[in-house]
Amino acid sequence: MQTARAWDTRYARGGNLPPLAGLPVAVKDVICTTDFPTTCGSRILDGWVPPYDAYVVTRLREAGAVIIGKTNMDEFAMGSSTENSAFGPTRNPWDVSRVPGGSSGGSAAAVAASLAPVALGTDTGGSIRQPAGFCGIVGLKPTYGRVSRYGLVAFASSLDQIGPMTKTAGDAALLLQVLAGRDVRDSTSADLPVPLYKEALNGGVRKLRIGIAAEAFGEGLQADVRHAVSTASRVLEKQGAELVDVSLPTISYALPTYYLIATSEASTNLARYDGVRYGLRAASTDLYSMYTKTRREGFGPEVKRRIMLGTYALSAGYYEGFFLKAQRARTLVRRDFLHAFERVDLILMPTSPTVPFRLGEKVEDPLQMYLADVYTIPVNLAGLPGISIPCGFADGLPIGLQLIGRPFDEPTVLRAAHAYEQATQWHVRRPPLDGATKPPATRSGTSSAGKPPGKPARRSAKQSRAKRSRAKPRRRS
Repeated sequence: MQTARAWDTRYARGGNLPPLAGLPVAVKDVICTTDFPTTCGSRILDGWVPPYDAYVVTRLREAGAVIIGKTNMDEFAMGSSTENSAFGPTRNPWDVSRVPGGSSGGSAAAVAASLAPVALGTDTGGSIRQPAGFCGIVGLKPTYGRVSRYGLVAFASSLDQIGPMTKTAGDAALLLQVLAGRDVRDSTSADLPVPLYKEALNGGVRKLRIGIAAEAFGEGLQADVRHAVSTASRVLEKQGAELVDVSLPTISYALPTYYLIATSEASTNLARYDGVRYGLRAASTDLYSMYTKTRREGFGPEVKRRIMLGTYALSAGYYEGFFLKAQRARTLVRRDFLHAFERVDLILMPTSPTVPFRLGEKVEDPLQMYLADVYTIPVNLAGLPGISIPCGFADGLPIGLQLIGRPFDEPTVLRAAHAYEQATQWHVRRPPLDGATKPPATRSGTSSAGKPPGKPARRSAKQSRAKRSRAKPRRRS
């Protein structure tokens, strides 16, 4: 509040303001902040306050943003539902019996429920786009290297990327303008000029070639999701885009490839949590016992599962058969995307194969949980930019449309997303304020996917006066 008042005073005096002056921003709890704990949703870092800000946090502060808090997440960003947090699950504002997606579910839910206008998330295998799709907001994963990872607690270093979660593509462009750029402290940060993203928004999609990959519309895709995404492609076609069939034959291998590479990198990155330098330290009589007890008590089941998978894949005798083969498959996935981009400007596919599932529904079946990211994971393996935007509802639950671009071509991705928003009204729908009930579908038991909501009928003055007279005063909580 003090920071906000300072910006108000500066504005009243006519002073020059930076681009995000006074804007409240929520930050995923895997990004370092000096004035808030950074726990990564884990007991092993409970209460730990970093001695430095992440690069993106520094950029936000310099741009005038007000960091209002940290958001819940799957422990160390390992999960697709935000049920793996040591602090309990996050719920979906559209239906509190459903998950918000993960691992950036806290950021997605905060923006969807208007607790913050924008938030930061991180995307290792879809952790920005999948929860954005589940919560009916916009989530942008930039090209790997476009935004510095300095101060991001690592899960899988060759896949992690920070990005904005917002209500519109325009807000995502505004936030990305502040976050993007070269950082000498991150060796993977790209030394490339940063385009003016806001200026690219109004170009429309006329003459853009948008690829439709048959492999993304096969078995396992929920019928309502298929209908909503297909309808969205026709909306873009009516605006002047050309739809082109493309093939991505190796994306069926992306899921196992990802879970070999990501778990291998995680087993290395999480070796630093041993109770010696920071975080939880379990009482013990010798060093080895302290290591093992600290990790046993500090890490949750999903983190332990992935560390064991990664350690196995990197072990002697299995490295070539698992990790090295996965790296070769990753190269093939990227090659297929780049080959498709020789013919098209963007690729369109669903964000997730289903609408948000119920809390607890997939906790005991990790393989089913992993399948929630089947359409987002290939983008991380290829290091490409991708965005999820709302494109419909099924039984009152949001559906996400994913647009994928060439490396470092975020302007075209944002431009197409903005054009779709201008032609539809899905992005302006908001969840019920109490989160206790879901909004009704078009008809009971049917989908509202692909049917943009019309304008409400205008009341007469007499009807409006009658409604106000019946209204009871709302009790403040």
